Amino acid sequence: MSARTTRTRLFAAATVALAALSLTACEGDGVDSGAPAPAANTSVAGNDNQPSAKGGSGAAKEDTGQAPNSGNGNGNGANTGSAAGAGEDQSDPGLPGKCSASDVRITAANAPRPINHLLLTATNTGSKTCALPEYPAARFGEAQSVPPVAESSKPQSLTTLAPGESGYAGVRLSSGDGSGEGGYDTQTLTIPFEDGSIARVTLPSDGVFVDSALTVTYWQTSAANALEY
Repeated sequence: MSARTTRTRLFAAATVALAALSLTACEGDGVDSGAPAPAANTSVAGNDNQPSAKGGSGAAKEDTGQAPNSGNGNGNGANTGSAAGAGEDQSDPGLPGKCSASDVRITAANAPRPINHLLLTATNTGSKTCALPEYPAARFGEAQSVPPVAESSKPQSLTTLAPGESGYAGVRLSSGDGSGEGGYDTQTLTIPFEDGSIARVTLPSDGVFVDSALTVTYWQTSAANALEY
């Protein structure tokens, strides 16, 4: 065999070997590129089968589903009912409003006893029950201030008047022994209400004498209680 023939066969063998190596490399690349795909598919399948993911989604649906039943005996329903009840109490149309000067007629009369006392009577002339102020902020004549109130006469609650009912307040006009100061005679009495209205009260025909002992009581439900102080 000649040297030329030998080189030709060697070259051909080398070419075949290179081709085989190239084919092997190509097949290896295909295996490598295919490996991530199964891995990705396996990961997705794993997420679909994770109990925690499904459990979280189910819990959210259950919470949403409970909302319409929140008023049917569970804890949330009780709280909601309580809040609604409080709101109804605050806006209860059955609760009496405050009396205005246009709702009541106030009269004044000298009390038989104790001496130097005046009895005020407030009668509800309206069609609805109303609550009197705590006490009459009486202004006699041109007085610039209202008399103090006897705290010992404070009732447990405001005096409310149904149509036709009356409330009472006592007024100590002056000291019985002449120890009072700044005394003066007057024939006018006004009593303001919380809404800004003013009741004008007719005093006894000869008027009244008041001095620094002037004191009023809280509105009472009976005349006897109003004159105890």
